[in-house]
Amino acid sequence: MMRWIVSTSLRLRVVVVVLMALLVVVGARILQNSAFDVFPEFAPPYVEIQVEAPGLSTSEVEALIAVPIENALNGTPFATRLRSKSVLGLASVVLHFESGMDIIKARQLVQERIARVTTQLPAVAKAPIMLTPLSSTSRVMKIGVTSSKLSQMDMTTLVRWTARPRIMAVPGVANVAIWGQRDRQLQVRVDPERLYANNIKLNQLTTAVRDATLLLGGGFIDMPNQRMAISNVPDIYTAADLANVTIKTLNGVPIRLGDLAEVTEGYPAPIGDAIINDVPGLLLIVEKQPQANTLEVTRNVEKVIAELKPGMKDLDFDTTIFRPATFIEMSIHNLNKALLVGCVLVILILFFFLNDWRTALISVLAIPISLIVAALVLHYRGGTLDTMVLAGLVIALGEVVDDAIIDVENIVRRLRLNSLLEQPRKAFKVVLKASMEVRSAVVYGSIIVALVLMPVFFLPGLSGTFFRPLALSYILAILASLFVALTLTPALSLLILPKRYAAGHTHHDPPLVAWLKERYEKILHRLVEQPGRSLRIPMAVLVMALIILPFLGEEFLPHFKEYDFLMHWVEKPGTSLEAMDRITIRASKELRAVPGVRNFGSHIGRAEVADEVVGPNFTELWISIDQAVNYDETVAKVQDVVDGYPGLYRDLLTYLRERVKEVLTGTSASIVVRIYGSDLAVLQKKAKQVGDSLARVAGVSDLKVQPQILVPQLEVKFKPEAASQFGLTAGDVRRTINTLVNGTKAGEIYEGQKIFDVVVWGTLEQRNNIETIRNMLIDIPNGGRVPLKDVADVYIAPTPNEITRESSSRRIDVTCNTKGKDLGTVARGIEEKLSQISFDEGYHPEILGEYAERQESQSRLNYLALLSILGIFLILYADFLSYRIALLILISLPFALTGCVIASLLHGGVLSLGSLVGFVTVLGIAARNGIMLISHYRHLENKEGETFGKTLVIRGALERMAPILMTAAAAILALLPILVTGNQPGQEIEFPMAIVITGGLITSTILNLFFLPIAYFRYGKAPQA
Repeated sequence: MMRWIVSTSLRLRVVVVVLMALLVVVGARILQNSAFDVFPEFAPPYVEIQVEAPGLSTSEVEALIAVPIENALNGTPFATRLRSKSVLGLASVVLHFESGMDIIKARQLVQERIARVTTQLPAVAKAPIMLTPLSSTSRVMKIGVTSSKLSQMDMTTLVRWTARPRIMAVPGVANVAIWGQRDRQLQVRVDPERLYANNIKLNQLTTAVRDATLLLGGGFIDMPNQRMAISNVPDIYTAADLANVTIKTLNGVPIRLGDLAEVTEGYPAPIGDAIINDVPGLLLIVEKQPQANTLEVTRNVEKVIAELKPGMKDLDFDTTIFRPATFIEMSIHNLNKALLVGCVLVILILFFFLNDWRTALISVLAIPISLIVAALVLHYRGGTLDTMVLAGLVIALGEVVDDAIIDVENIVRRLRLNSLLEQPRKAFKVVLKASMEVRSAVVYGSIIVALVLMPVFFLPGLSGTFFRPLALSYILAILASLFVALTLTPALSLLILPKRYAAGHTHHDPPLVAWLKERYEKILHRLVEQPGRSLRIPMAVLVMALIILPFLGEEFLPHFKEYDFLMHWVEKPGTSLEAMDRITIRASKELRAVPGVRNFGSHIGRAEVADEVVGPNFTELWISIDQAVNYDETVAKVQDVVDGYPGLYRDLLTYLRERVKEVLTGTSASIVVRIYGSDLAVLQKKAKQVGDSLARVAGVSDLKVQPQILVPQLEVKFKPEAASQFGLTAGDVRRTINTLVNGTKAGEIYEGQKIFDVVVWGTLEQRNNIETIRNMLIDIPNGGRVPLKDVADVYIAPTPNEITRESSSRRIDVTCNTKGKDLGTVARGIEEKLSQISFDEGYHPEILGEYAERQESQSRLNYLALLSILGIFLILYADFLSYRIALLILISLPFALTGCVIASLLHGGVLSLGSLVGFVTVLGIAARNGIMLISHYRHLENKEGETFGKTLVIRGALERMAPILMTAAAAILALLPILVTGNQPGQEIEFPMAIVITGGLITSTILNLFFLPIAYFRYGKAPQA
C-alpha cells in the first residue's frame, strides 16, 4: 500500500505538486471565513427554568415551586445534575445534561415535564420561563449607558424599545439583559382617606382605571362592496389624561381620578441597579448563543450601536467595559505571530543543516500544507477555531517537518551514493527505494505520536472539552505531514534534486553537519568503550527526576492574562439597593483613580429574565485596564482597592477564570466544600465549623461561608373569625395589601409600538412603614373600614435569605481560592482538616472545583497513558518483530520525561493540566526518534550487511545524527516564540506546555544521540538461533 502511494506520487509528480498548491491557496481562502473564539464550548448543555412568585418567602418558594419542579425533572433522560436556588419571590432550577447532548432536544425533554407540573404551582406563581440557551462564555459584551440629561426611566424607554430589539436581531445574540432598568408606568397612587371621603372603595377605583385603559377590537362593518374595520382609538397617553378620568358624578359634579389619587409617571420597585463610571445608568449584558462566533457577534453589535448613536444623542454608550473579543484578537495575534516566527526559525535551521535551498524548500512545504489540512478538517467538522486549536498547530509546527526531513535527508544521501556508482541507477528508483527505506520511521513514528495523545480524547468533563481540540488539531497536523511525506516530498525530490546530486558533482556534508559529526563521533567512541558506566548517567538523572516529582505543585489551569476584570461584592443579606449604590459609586471612583483603569461598570441585584438569581446585596463590578500599562503592577493596585473594603466578601477574577470555576461548581471559587443535608440550621452550623477549620490551612484565601442566614420578613396571618364579623374574606384582605403595597396592574397604554403598564399602588408613606401597614384600612362590603391589625396578625418573622439544593437535597457551600501555595497543596490540607470533622447521619461533605477536576483528569490520563504505552509497544513490535528491540525503546522513554520534570522545576515547580499533556506529547516524540535510529541500525544489518558491533553503532548514529538534531531543533525553535514571549494572552495554557515539551525534547535528543546507541550496542543483538 505504502509502496503504491509513493510510486504513484512519483509517476504523477507534477499533478501532485499542482494539487498541493491549489490546496494551500483554496484552503487559505476558506479559513479566512472561519469562526474564531477564545476557547471551545466547555460548559455541558443545560436548561434553566425561572419562576417568579411575588410575595412568597424563600421557604415557600422552595416548598411550593422549586421542589415540585425538581420532582418533575428527576429522571429526565441524559440528565447528569439538578440544581435549584430559591430566593424571595423567585425560583431557579438548572438541569445539566451529558456533554454532546443536542440542546434543542434537551429543551424539548424539559418542556414536556414542565408542562405537566405548571398546573400544580400556586396561583401566585407566574408561568415558568425557560431561559434562552447560552454559551459557556455567553457574555460577549457589557455596554454601559449613561446620560447627563435623561433619567434612568427615560434611558430605559429608549434602550428597551429601540436599542435592545436592534441588538437582539444580530445573528448569534441570545439575550440582552438590562440592569438598572426602570420601566415607565402610569401610577395611580391611592390615598385611602380621599377615597373614604368620597365614599369610593379601592376596588371601584381599580375597576374604573381598568375600564378607562381597556383596549378592545371594534369588529367590522360589511357593506355591499367593502368590509371596513372599526377601531377604538385610545384617549389616554399621559398621566394628565388618566387623571381626568371620571370615577363617578356626585350632585352633577364629576369626581375625577386625580381628585382621589396622585396620578404620575414612575417605575416599579427596582430589583437591580447599574453604576457606570461613577453615576447611575444602565448596563446592557449581551449574551451569545452556543457555537456563535464571538468576534463576529461583537463587531456586529458595535456596528448596530454606531448606527443608533445619531438618533440617541443624549445617550453615551461605552462598549469597552467588558469586551472579550479584545482578548480573542490579542490571543489570535500572539499565536499567529508565534506560528509565523516559529515557521521562519524552522526554515533557517533547516537551511543551516541542509545547506541547500532545494532540500530546505521540500521540507518546509510540509508546514503550510499540514497546518491548512488540519484546520480545514476542523473547519468542516463544525465549531470554532479557538486558541486551543491554534495551540495544537503551534506545538505541531516543529514536528510536521519531521517526516519530510527524514524522507528528504535519506533521499539526498541515496542520490549522493548513487552518483558515485559506475552505472548510476535511475533517479525514480533511487527516490522510491530511499522513501521506502524510512517507511517504518515515518509511518510508525507518526502513528505513535498520534497514539500517545489519544488519552486526551477520553479526559472527563471540562478538561476533555478544553484539550480535545488541541489534541485533535495536533494529531490531524501530524497525520497530514505523514501524507505529505509519502506524496509531495518524494514527488518534489524527484523533480528538483536529481540534477543537483547527479554524477560528476562533488558532494560533502553541510559545514554545520560536518562540524557536529566530527565532535559527535569522538564522544560516541568514548561512550561505546564503557557502555556500563555510560548508561549509569541516564539512570542517575532518572532517579533524580523521580525524587523531584513528588515536590512539584499542582494546578488545574493557569491564570489567563485578560484585561477585563470582575469583582464579586456581597454585603449582608437584606442590604438595600440604595446602600449598595453608595458603596459601588465609592468603589467606582477609587478604581477609576488607579492609573491604567479605563472605565467601570457594575450591576447590582438582578435583571428581568437574566441568569443572575441574587438579591440586592450582590454586586458584580467590572473594569478594563489599558494594554499599555504594566499589567502586574496595575492588577496589584486594583487588588489593594478591593482589599480596602473588609466589611464585605469580595474577590478579583478574570472572566474566563470565573467561568471555568462556575462551570465546575456553580460558584466562582477554585475549591468548594459542599455540605449536603436537610436542616438549614445544622447545615449552617457545620458550614461555620468547616470554615473555621479551613481558615487554618496555609494558602487559603477569599474564604467564604455561603451567607444562608435568617432575614426579617413582615408576615400577615389572616384571622378568619375576626374577619367574618366584618364580612371580609382572606381574598379581600390580600387583594388590598397587594394593591397598596405591591401594586396591581390595571391596564396598559400604547404609544406607537411601545407598551406601558398602568398600575394602582399605594403612596410611598403607606408602603414604607410597618406601623402604617398594620393600620392599613380595609374596605368592608357593607360600608366602612377596618384596620388590618383587627383582621390579621402582622408581625416580623425570620426567613432564609436563600435556599440552594442539588440532587434533591439542600446544601451549603464553603468556598475559597488559593494564594501563595499551589492548588494541590492547599486541597490536600483541606482534605486533612475535613477528615477531622464528624458529620451527623444524613449530612456529608464533598470537595469540588478545580482540584477535584484535576485529580479526576490526572487519574484518567495516567491509566490511559499506560494503555498508550502498551499500544506503543505493540506498534514497535509490529515494526521490528522483536520483543527485545521494542522493550529497549520503551524502557528508554522515561528518561525522555526527565527533562519535562527538570524544566517544570526550573519554571516554578508547578504542573498544570497543560503540563501533563506536554508530558504525553514528549512520549510520542521520543518514541519516534527511537524508531528512526533503531530502524536504521536494522537496515544497515539486514540490507547493507553491516556486522553487529561498535562500527555499526557508530556508523548508524552518525548517519542519523543530522535528522535527529534537525527534528529536535525544528520542534524547539517552533516553540521558541512562546518560550521567549511567555505568559501573553492566548499563550497561558501553551506556555507551561511549551516549557515541558522543550525540556523533554532536550533530554530525548540526548538520549537518542548518546545513550540509545550504547543501549543498542549492549542489549540490541539478536539472540543466536
